[in-house]
Amino acid sequence: MEGFITQASNFVWSPALVALCLLGGLWFSVRGRFLQLRLIGEMIRLLFQKKVGEVGISSFQALTMTLAGRVGTGNIAGVATAICFGGPGALFWMWVVAFLGASSAFVESTLGQVFKVNIDGEYRGGPAYYIEKGLHSKPFAVLFAVVTVLAAGFLCPGVQGNSITSAFTHAFGLNTAVTTVFVISLLCFIIFGGITRIAQFTVVVVPFMAQIYIVAALIIVGVNIDKFPAMLQLVFSSAFGVNSMFGAMLGTAVTWGVKRGLYSNEAGQGTGPHASSAAAVSHPAKQGLVQAFSVYIDTLFVCSATGFMILLTGCYNVIGPNGQTIVNNLPGVEVGPAYTQAAVETLMPGWGSPFVALALFFFAFTTIVAYYYQAETNIVYLFRGSKRGAAIFVLRVIFLVGTAYSSMKSADLAWAMGDIGIGMMAWVNFIAILLLQGIAFKCLRDYEEQKHLGLDPTFDPAKLGITNAEYWTESQRETNTILEKSSGVDNRVLSTLQEKRELEAAKKGKRTGLFIDNDGDD
Repeated sequence: MEGFITQASNFVWSPALVALCLLGGLWFSVRGRFLQLRLIGEMIRLLFQKKVGEVGISSFQALTMTLAGRVGTGNIAGVATAICFGGPGALFWMWVVAFLGASSAFVESTLGQVFKVNIDGEYRGGPAYYIEKGLHSKPFAVLFAVVTVLAAGFLCPGVQGNSITSAFTHAFGLNTAVTTVFVISLLCFIIFGGITRIAQFTVVVVPFMAQIYIVAALIIVGVNIDKFPAMLQLVFSSAFGVNSMFGAMLGTAVTWGVKRGLYSNEAGQGTGPHASSAAAVSHPAKQGLVQAFSVYIDTLFVCSATGFMILLTGCYNVIGPNGQTIVNNLPGVEVGPAYTQAAVETLMPGWGSPFVALALFFFAFTTIVAYYYQAETNIVYLFRGSKRGAAIFVLRVIFLVGTAYSSMKSADLAWAMGDIGIGMMAWVNFIAILLLQGIAFKCLRDYEEQKHLGLDPTFDPAKLGITNAEYWTESQRETNTILEKSSGVDNRVLSTLQEKRELEAAKKGKRTGLFIDNDGDD
């Protein structure tokens, strides 16, 4: 079984998927005029905007929920795995995936906002929704939903649970069953509390765990600052195959860098839009920009912190593409969180391993919670009426049992299963966002035009020719009703919110020529 799963993982993660992730991200970057650089200041500003209305969660809560999925085992054990099997150059390709992936994250999260729906007082959205409503393909949408339930509800959580039990065994000598029982008990409390409890939990834990971990990494970098230039040279020379020791690992450096980079930041694989769709914002592009910044936090900050600690302290092994050992600095140490634990031990002897175990617990546990939310969102999409409640209950049971089971199995099996899940989602979602990218970039242009007018951007799908955006259409209708009752501007009826914006712009001397009054005169 383990051999079959490994072969399936290699099949899913073929060079075609690596090329799709890199070239797709590059195309989105070019089409968005490298929004991940141009608008970075706007991204930071939007992090702290208040939510619009009573329903939903704030942009910051949506960010932390997304980071709960992005920042996980991949940031500790995943980086170690990438370096072990791809060489130091894999870290560079993780950076590339993050830079290009920020634009992919913008596209998918903006689409999630455009086509979100209000179900039972909670905003729901994600690839299944924008595939059905944007591509008008119910079978394609159902395919993604089924793949996501399988991946997020069964294949992927085991990686996180397995890493927690491994780290706690290494740090505290705890039996895996004891750690597993603790994790599952805490999961029961969280997942039966709904999206609000998930948001409340992640908004506290995610910023805390990331800040403490990065501070520890900065201290290690400071202690080893004299080695930093040589380390960077090693990363870049290995990334392009010009380093004599790692010259034969160019292909594996790219593959493992992209694979573990995508596993870590999840840009383009379709997980981010689930949480970002829950945000209450006035324009879809706002949450798209916030989610683009989350990729930076995950990979450029947290993954880099892990990579720097491992490389600066020399606490890693490298295994070549043919299975030969190229670097053996940690004889007999299994690849995974133990690399990072050994690195931190150089700074805090006796304390480093427990510190990393606790950090990994918070990283991985919040990712497990995020996986559950993604799986539940797609169950909500697939089932209606009384069947929905029963399906959610079954999902919860399978999710808890599957997480417990995988937590006590081998790390190789858990990672292979996780890679299959992530890869399947990436294949389906990347094809979808390539086909729907025009809608996301329409939203970006509309957002920037309104910002240029000095307005706080709001969204009118009809103005952009976007159909099936029911939430926004209904919101627009309610806004128009309020304006019709209260505006009284020269006895005009402001039929759309855009006309109201144009009137405000005209008063500021910024007339654009798009305003038409009820007499038909320009």
